[in-house]
Amino acid sequence: MANLEHLKILQQGAVSWIKWRNQHHTIEPDLSEANLEGANLRGANLKHVNLKGAQLESANLITANLTKANLSLAYLSLAHLIEANLIEASLVSAHLMQAELSYADLSHANLIGADLRGAKLMDVNLSHANLIGTDFRQANLKGAMLNEANLRRSNLSDASLIHAHLNQANLADANLHEAELIGAYLYQADLERANLSQAHLGGAYLFGANLGAADLDGTDLRWTNLTGANLQAANLKGARLAGAHLNKANLTGAILEDFTLEGASLQGTILPDGTIHG
Repeated sequence: MANLEHLKILQQGAVSWIKWRNQHHTIEPDLSEANLEGANLRGANLKHVNLKGAQLESANLITANLTKANLSLAYLSLAHLIEANLIEASLVSAHLMQAELSYADLSHANLIGADLRGAKLMDVNLSHANLIGTDFRQANLKGAMLNEANLRRSNLSDASLIHAHLNQANLADANLHEAELIGAYLYQADLERANLSQAHLGGAYLFGANLGAADLDGTDLRWTNLTGANLQAANLKGARLAGAHLNKANLTGAILEDFTLEGASLQGTILPDGTIHG
């Protein structure tokens, strides 16, 4: 439960809160389970604050400093977190449906099991974030930074990841069904066993990516750079690979039925039967 003294000071307004925090540097405020629904906390200093289980639906947290704050199990649906600082924040199992997080910094944050369905995350920084099992269904992650993020078993179906940066990200067993990844950067990304069926990856950069046993049924891979990619045992049934760069890619055991390879580059590619294309 929230410390009533801390909550009272916050409710007195920004000036009182800033003054109190400046005078008590060593205190980490406890606002756990506090009802702050719709509160105006724009630009507030909430660094290291305990907001576990707090009700922050529709709250204004634009440019707020939530560095290392505990927001696990917090209710942030429809909250406004544009340009908020959430570096190393804990958002385990937080409720962020349709929240606005564009341009926010969530690098190194922990969002295991968080619900971000329909959230707006344009140009957000989620580099090195822990996103295991996170729900991003229908979220807008256009231009997002997700380099080296752990997205294992995450749900990104119908999400927009156009021009997103996912270099060396872990997307093993992730669900990317019908996701938009046009022009995305996935250098050395781990997509082993990922579901990419019906996804759109036109012009994406997948140099050295691991797509072993991935489901690419009906996936649009036109003009995609798959140089050196691992596609062993991948399902490429109905995949569109026109103009794709598959030089030195490994297609051993891959399922290739009803696919399109017109104009594709196959120099040094290991074909499904183990032979190397000249």
